[in-house]
Amino acid sequence: MEYYGERILIDSAREVRRTRYPVWAFFVVPLIALLIQVYLPLFETLRFISNIELPLLVTIYFAVMRRSPIRGLFIGMALGLAQDSFSRYPIGMYGLCKTMVGYFAASIGVQFDVEHPLIRFGLCFVFYVFHQFMYWVLQRALLDQPLLFDIRAELILAAINALIGVAIFHFLDKLRRHE
Repeated sequence: MEYYGERILIDSAREVRRTRYPVWAFFVVPLIALLIQVYLPLFETLRFISNIELPLLVTIYFAVMRRSPIRGLFIGMALGLAQDSFSRYPIGMYGLCKTMVGYFAASIGVQFDVEHPLIRFGLCFVFYVFHQFMYWVLQRALLDQPLLFDIRAELILAAINALIGVAIFHFLDKLRRHE
């Protein structure tokens, strides 16, 4: 892909579909993210890791880089339901939220060049807030549980997750095979 200045929009979908991933990456990376999300917060000193939404970041990455809304939808659904099965919350809550994030992230990946770190930061930030807001709406609407949505804390956590997301995306870019 040739860059003429700082281009954000993509001219043709063909110019961005030239990367593939090893099959094992679609299983190992989400599994590691889920295990870190579930088991590290069990240790008292690592409880802060529960605020870092690694399965969401992996969903965003694979959905954006695969650039197919249907694949993004399935990636989000699989990771969300897997996270639901490990959590103490009702099954389907993370599944619904991550399915929507996967679909929208892949739809954006088709239209924009998502290789730039600043764009990745913005995507992670926006989708973290969207994910948390959708989870809050589902808890209020479906489960009728009064839950406080603290926007200030969520924006701080969104910035932290976005910084971690940019670092993880850089690492996951190393797994790509170019054709």
